[in-house]
This record gives sequence, structure tokens and C-alpha cells, in this order.
Amino acid sequence: MNRTFALTTLAALLAVGISCGRDGSGPVAGNLKIQLTSPNSGADSAIVFTITGPAALTSAAPGTGLRLFAQPLGGTVTRFALTGRLTTSTTILTIGVANVNAVAQYVGTIQGVAQPDYVLRPLPGNYALTVIR
Repeated sequence: MNRTFALTTLAALLAVGISCGRDGSGPVAGNLKIQLTSPNSGADSAIVFTITGPAALTSAAPGTGLRLFAQPLGGTVTRFALTGRLTTSTTILTIGVANVNAVAQYVGTIQGVAQPDYVLRPLPGNYALTVIR
């Protein structure tokens, strides 16, 4: 009887120990998308911006038809430049993050937008970046 009680107690302790910390609300690694809102959709050809978040980005990939220039990933603020035809409501950048549940903590800030003839647009000028899942 003591042996059965000891085995049952051990099994219960193992089950409780294994389930601790598994409430389903922990970090989930994945990708977030950066979308541009522009009053000149398709009429701009370059943008410089920063993404600020709670942790370093794990990856960055340009949207279709765009070329990406980025500083090395590693801090909570990362600067990017994209060239190519910039269109409203399309994904201009996909970033890898340690926790997609923290999407609201990632913010994009535009430093400059250029027309095809390299003339800079005045900012803010109704430009905005949105970070979505």
C-alpha cells in the first residue's frame, strides 16, 4: 500500500510540475507585417524608417518588388531603407519577432520619403506605418 501511495504521489507531482508555466499566454515567435499608408500611392520610390519594439528583431524581408537596406538587427530600434514602387495598403516589410502577441508594442516611424526623381516629400504629409499580425 505504501508503494502504491508513493507512486501515485510521484505521478501527481510530475503532472503538476510539467503543467506549470503552460497557461498558453507565453511568447509566440513569428512574423509581423509593416504596411504603408500614403497619399501618393505608387508615386514614391524610396522610404527611410525605423521600427522600435520591446526586443530585437529576428529577421527582416522586403515586400514584393522592393529592395531592402537595413542596419544589423540586434537592438530595440532598427533603421531601414526600402527602394521600389511604394503602394498604399501593401506589406512593405515583414519582420521576425520573438513575440507576435506584443504587436502593439512595435512602432514604425518614417524619417523620409522620396519621389522617383529623388525629391524628398514633406513629412508627415499623411504618411503612416502600421504594424499588424
